[in-house]
Amino acid sequence: MLITVLFSLLVSSVLATEKDSALPRLNDTKATEAFVDSAEVVVIGFLEGEESDSYKELVAAAKRVDSVPVAICSVKEVWADYSVSSDTITLFRKADNHQENLVVTEIKKIEADGLVNFITVNEVRYITEYNQVTAVGLFHSEVKSHLLLFANRGTKEYTNLKKKLRALAPEFTGKFLFVLINGAVKSNSRSLGYFGLKSQDLPRVGIYDADSDMKWLLPEGEISTERVQEFCQSFLRGELKEVKQAGDEPKTEL
Repeated sequence: MLITVLFSLLVSSVLATEKDSALPRLNDTKATEAFVDSAEVVVIGFLEGEESDSYKELVAAAKRVDSVPVAICSVKEVWADYSVSSDTITLFRKADNHQENLVVTEIKKIEADGLVNFITVNEVRYITEYNQVTAVGLFHSEVKSHLLLFANRGTKEYTNLKKKLRALAPEFTGKFLFVLINGAVKSNSRSLGYFGLKSQDLPRVGIYDADSDMKWLLPEGEISTERVQEFCQSFLRGELKEVKQAGDEPKTEL
């Protein structure tokens, strides 16, 4: 009797472990669309089965990047909806409506470390904190205009403004990437200096356009949703090109 109980517990433990390591399966287009729409950034492994090394490495990577939902889809009719024709690990993000494909056959060896790097580099959100890792995804995006929030982490303004601009960002999907630059980090002093700013000047809001390599600051004052919204619209209307750029002299304003 005791042996039977112990065997049952062992089987239950193994099944639970297998279940915990499994990724959600997407079996049709509707389920896949819902999953893609469920978060700002998601990853889908368009893989033929769970026996491959690609699947096992993706499961391992998913456990290490718990901020990004990960699922698997083995239905090739669904693959066609996303222009996928062979085993591919794909990252979807809402901030710039981008689909980043990692085609398995184009990689010498697929490993969890490489997949974690693929996800974290491309994890661009509605508002993305700037650092050496996220900079790669930000500057490889097809959206070249950045709305920058300069603020010092730990201050009340930091949390409130991050939340405020996060709510505004979806309105400018495909037009701006919203980027948070923590002025309290020493390595970001160069970014502040580019705009003629120092940590004690924050919080401030600016725009950087990578295509023209031009930059502007929102004038000092309350950083309201309405002012930032109009600032962005002024850029899109081409009005800022007639305005003196930030950073030419200390404290230069829009």
